[in-house]
Amino acid sequence: MSTSPLGTYLKARRAHVQPDDVALTRDTRSRVPGLRREEVAMLAGISVDYYARLEQGRERSPSPSVLNSIGSALCLDLDQRGHLFRLAGLAPKALAPISVMPDRTLLDLLGMWSHTPAVIINRQLDVMARNDLAGALYSDFGRIDNVARMTFLDPVATGFYVHWDRAAEACVANLRLALGHVDSADAVRPLLVELSAASSVFRHLWAQHDARGKTHESKAFHHRAVGELVLRYHTFDVKGSPGHQLIVYHAEPDSSSAEKLQLLASLHVTSQSSATAPRME
Repeated sequence: MSTSPLGTYLKARRAHVQPDDVALTRDTRSRVPGLRREEVAMLAGISVDYYARLEQGRERSPSPSVLNSIGSALCLDLDQRGHLFRLAGLAPKALAPISVMPDRTLLDLLGMWSHTPAVIINRQLDVMARNDLAGALYSDFGRIDNVARMTFLDPVATGFYVHWDRAAEACVANLRLALGHVDSADAVRPLLVELSAASSVFRHLWAQHDARGKTHESKAFHHRAVGELVLRYHTFDVKGSPGHQLIVYHAEPDSSSAEKLQLLASLHVTSQSSATAPRME
């Protein structure tokens, strides 16, 4: 029986929710991974037959209220719930085309932040722009072009990201979210083909059907020039450029990471000065 993207997603997410997550008790001898269909239907307040038809692709037009109930039953966060609505064709279409490049004034602003790494990415994690310190932070990589490609295909990544597994999971979840947007899906698909062909880890994570956007957690990096540093980051939607996000990193004041970030900035300035200094004959 053929299914639908909506049905596939529901089935995958159901397998990730344990009875304890939703205060259900079950025979400890049961080996069913995640929730049963009957349990999801009960929690969502819908019939088992209707939920089964959703998973099987025989029902493709659930109402917003039904999707909200299912989202609550499956413990979906806002990003995951938005992805669910897009798969059901209920999310609003993009109101404006995605611009190819960020606005010039925003690029000028990035250049003024000499002590703060900042990048602009699109939904499929292409690095649209970066300031000098962000370039220095990611200088261990051969190319700074796409965060997912860098994470899975550049051998530097497993040493650069102290918690590489988390970085990998986040990239995959971001791409899953991007695939649900009509204005980025065409750009995501060839990237998925490339990463799937090159990485078994990517294929495994993609099969988990996780979908979520950027968080505000700290990230630990290991840079070959300054060692390990822990940076927090904040993500901002770029007004006037749908799908673009500005990510700004910062270290805790007076921390060793803050000192290392300053050192990285000074090393970058020194290397740039050396590269542009006139040669003596």
